[in-house]
Amino acid sequence: MSHYETSAKDRVPLGQKAAYGTGTLVLNLLPAALGIFAFFLITAFGVDPLLAGFLAGVPRLFDAITDPIMGFITDNTKSKWGRRRPYIVIGAILSGVFFAFLWQLDPEASQDFTFWYFLLFSLAFTIGNTMFATPFVGLGYEITSDYNERTRLMAFSQFMGQIAWMVVPWFWVLIADPDLFENQAEGVRIMSLYIAGACIVLGILPGLFCKGIDSEHIENRAEISFRTIASNLVGVGKGIVQAFKNAAFVKLCGATFLVFNGFQLVASFAFFIIVFHMFDGDYGATGSWPAWFATVSAMMTAFFVIPIVSWMANKWGKRDAFIISTFISIVGYCLKWYGFNPENPWLIFMPIPLMSFGIGGLFTLMLSMTADVCDLDELRNGMPRKEGTFAAIYWLMVKLGQALALVLGGVVLKIVGFDASLEVQTVETMTNLRIADIAIPAFTALAAILVMWKYDITEEKAHQIKETLVERRGEI
Repeated sequence: MSHYETSAKDRVPLGQKAAYGTGTLVLNLLPAALGIFAFFLITAFGVDPLLAGFLAGVPRLFDAITDPIMGFITDNTKSKWGRRRPYIVIGAILSGVFFAFLWQLDPEASQDFTFWYFLLFSLAFTIGNTMFATPFVGLGYEITSDYNERTRLMAFSQFMGQIAWMVVPWFWVLIADPDLFENQAEGVRIMSLYIAGACIVLGILPGLFCKGIDSEHIENRAEISFRTIASNLVGVGKGIVQAFKNAAFVKLCGATFLVFNGFQLVASFAFFIIVFHMFDGDYGATGSWPAWFATVSAMMTAFFVIPIVSWMANKWGKRDAFIISTFISIVGYCLKWYGFNPENPWLIFMPIPLMSFGIGGLFTLMLSMTADVCDLDELRNGMPRKEGTFAAIYWLMVKLGQALALVLGGVVLKIVGFDASLEVQTVETMTNLRIADIAIPAFTALAAILVMWKYDITEEKAHQIKETLVERRGEI
């Protein structure tokens, strides 16, 4: 059991947890929707697949520049509304507006026009989303300074974030429904407006109602202005170097990259296996089984896995909870061999409860542990606290892993001999694809366990760091 009782001042009220959870919902909804809509960029708007891949990759490279800069800006901002909240509100509005504009495409437009229109609005959307996401994640690290309350906050927010993954798989069904929309292009345009509106309304709530550290007590902040751009860029680089000198943080980034990259790399394989292995390439017979597979996975993560992971972290510590939950996910991945059964489609749901411990445990625990790392950084490097910088670098690892997974996923499909032009794939191809679908995430999960084996920020150590910081600069 936990050695320390969470004090009343360190507990996060339910209203603030709910407000932060709505931001996590937006944080998941936007990339999930982009992943679905990217398919229709090719099928509904006629963009060449090679160009579509380029359009998906360039914003990720742009992220590599904007994320650390935004992290530095939000860490050093001085305002009466705090370091994070103004950016969260403005960023949520810009994210929604640019997302809506991004998908107001005309299928009759030339490919050159569509390419440049989509590229420019993708970059604008990336700026808006960075302005929202980086301060938002940084705010979550500083809402409470208690070791266990941080896990409870992240568990609650990740629970709400899973709502996005319950809903988004059904966008396929809605957009392609001729009774709802005249064509796919119209479906994408209209659905993007609803998504944008939801993201604006929900995204501003954490900026309005969540409370972070009292920024008046944050010392040594850099001046942010056009005149200090050169010194600010030096400060960005210094913050990145300090972050990567933090061995505990490097372990968190490495483990996240491995687990998330392995999961994302094979995420689309379930669709191919259900269609071509279970239903012999018959899309009509396949029906909504893939959507249900994704939705049930999200529901199991939210209602079953996250509460258990939170309990394990409180009882045994965050590192041990991560190792246990990740190992359970490996067992789940292995069960997929028996779950994807043409004789009994209902068995596809069998491995889901165990598989879901991978991603459900990952973000619930890693975000909580990163908050502990921010305390360690202040202990070593002093003020200003750098939650924004750590948030930027951590999520950049997630985004780079996602981008790499998109590329490697295609490579794996090529290696196993998958041929999209064939209505029926060979038995050998599907056998190799099923092996890859199990072996890749199981291997990366095992590697992540090894990376985290000597992670050393325990509850005892976190409590000692907190006491030292309070003694040094008082409560903030």
